[in-house]
Amino acid sequence: MGLSAIWLFLHLASVTVWVGGMFFAYVCLRPVAAAQLDPPLRLRLWLGVFGRFFPWVWLCVGLLLASGLAMLLAVGMKSAPLHWHLMFGIGLVMMLIFLHVFFAPYRRLGRAVDASDWAAGGAALSAIRRLVGTNTLLGLANIAMATLGRLLAG
Repeated sequence: MGLSAIWLFLHLASVTVWVGGMFFAYVCLRPVAAAQLDPPLRLRLWLGVFGRFFPWVWLCVGLLLASGLAMLLAVGMKSAPLHWHLMFGIGLVMMLIFLHVFFAPYRRLGRAVDASDWAAGGAALSAIRRLVGTNTLLGLANIAMATLGRLLAG
């Protein structure tokens, strides 16, 4: 098995974990938690979910960056198809959004839950929800770019 196949596997596995996790959280878990749990339980649940999910996202971000760059550099930046460059750019935006989520609203959520400040926790969770929704859409766009991007070249 060539190194390029390993990079591609790591890339696709990381996309699956990150984007799939966001999709599940946003589309499946969020509506049920909002409908069935009072704010103290709901906010504690989300803090626990993010505490388990975000270490995986960190790993995925690192693997996506390493594998994406390795595959781009293997063919040469000038020789890489346009859709690869677009995927790389969208991926960087997604990573920046994740960094913001992790270091800003997620930290505020943790402080609010620790202080039993449910209003502040709700505001932090709302910010996370919007950003995860944006990242989910960007991730799905990147998957479309990866699978349909050759159509751009004609």
